Amino acid sequence: MLANVLCFGLSGIDGFQVRAEVNVSFGLPGFEIVGLPDAAVRESRERIRSAMQNSGYEFPDNRITINLSPAERRKEGPAYDLPMAAGIIAASGDLPAKCLEDTAMIGELSLDGAVREVRGALPMAIAARAAGIKHLLLPIGNIREARCVDGISIYPVPSLRAAVAHLNGSVPLKAVKPVSYEQLLGERQTTSDFRFVKGQAAAKRALEIAAAGGHNVLMIGPPGSGKTLMARCLPSILPDMTFEEALEVTRIHSAAGSVPESGLLTERPFRSPHHTASHASLVGGGSLALPGEISKAHNGVLFLDELPEYRRDVLEALRQPMEDGFVTITRVSAQSTYPSRFMLVASMNPCPCGNFGSRLKPCRCSPLEIKRYLARISGPLLDRIDLHIEVEGIPAEQLADTCEEEPSASIRARVEAARARQRERYAGERIHSNAELDARTLPKFSRLSEAGRDLARKACETMQLSNRAYTRVLKVARTVADLAGSEEILPEHIADAVQYRSLDRKYWG
Repeated sequence: MLANVLCFGLSGIDGFQVRAEVNVSFGLPGFEIVGLPDAAVRESRERIRSAMQNSGYEFPDNRITINLSPAERRKEGPAYDLPMAAGIIAASGDLPAKCLEDTAMIGELSLDGAVREVRGALPMAIAARAAGIKHLLLPIGNIREARCVDGISIYPVPSLRAAVAHLNGSVPLKAVKPVSYEQLLGERQTTSDFRFVKGQAAAKRALEIAAAGGHNVLMIGPPGSGKTLMARCLPSILPDMTFEEALEVTRIHSAAGSVPESGLLTERPFRSPHHTASHASLVGGGSLALPGEISKAHNGVLFLDELPEYRRDVLEALRQPMEDGFVTITRVSAQSTYPSRFMLVASMNPCPCGNFGSRLKPCRCSPLEIKRYLARISGPLLDRIDLHIEVEGIPAEQLADTCEEEPSASIRARVEAARARQRERYAGERIHSNAELDARTLPKFSRLSEAGRDLARKACETMQLSNRAYTRVLKVARTVADLAGSEEILPEHIADAVQYRSLDRKYWG
């Protein structure tokens, strides 16, 4: 007897429909799975056998053939366990075939018949809705990430027996009630706030500009000056993600198997990989071409602390994703493209001892040591960082000051006003912020006054800026003008932007 069960596979961050065609026929006993399965899918034979027996179902002593269609697409992971087991039960005559119509299911089976969560449930649920499927059975552990997908009834399945009882109508499961994105935004809690950062008015101003335009930032200062604390506060002044952005980010984390307990990500991601991170962990890779830290930071912040301590090849691998906004991972058995539009926030000491230029402690490094230390950051990577910020150490008496600093909520209001101007300006363009302006759109949307154009040209000649660094100055000036409510870029906006390129000359010149 033949039974067809709908299920879904995962390719990158996209789900694709799979039909499990299960045939139980007379002949020598056997269990064969075809349709380009990987090792995890082939091993499901023993999991299914034990799960059925321990759930009270008789495993047929016949020849079982399962075809996972389409046969040309590789099937990976244990998400096909539940649909294949349900197909065997239906093909054996213990479940009417009509019960499987308009229904898809996903889940890994344990040996006792329990249904375990799988990687990539959110992309699969979105693909099921797009395919017009009305009912979807998911493991209980995947419900939180999929509860925002409306237009499809999603049922939490604790076990194989519960799934069969729901399908035959004897004990129906209760569909999950959809949760609105607005409700999830109201439930989130933010722990980092700029009101806890003492002093550092200039650095806070620069980070406000970076947040308003989506610019990359490099902070240079002695240890303990607050660089890491300010970086962690940056997401608190970024605008809220739209529902579509939140879905896209969560799909990436779901594909990587790192969805938080809250399910859908409502706060922009903040990723801070250690400086010993490998190329594959940062950019993505492995045998399954999984997303790396730069993709997990999509629509958020990628923070690289102690930037010169990262391997040179790892840092250079960031250059293309920073420009393109996506990264393509190619392996022998898999190829995936992941979005990677992130804000790079990096920090470093000015020298090996950390005290070069400090007014509080003397520097013990020689000029040659300082030069070698700074040379670990290549010029092309430095060109791609829009704002270079010098962070000074804070005296003890200022740290003991009880005066209240400006909270993140106030800074965020100005950032959101600037972003609103950008959304209106770039309506109809595939541009989200000033940092994404390119050679075609930069002259169109960055109108300089005559005095501003003269000042930009003189600054470029005096500081010997590269063409890329010059365009970065114009983008930052565009953001400064947006914060000031000006559509035209004035000389004061250019001057404000140029001061954040002074490190090109001071340290690397």
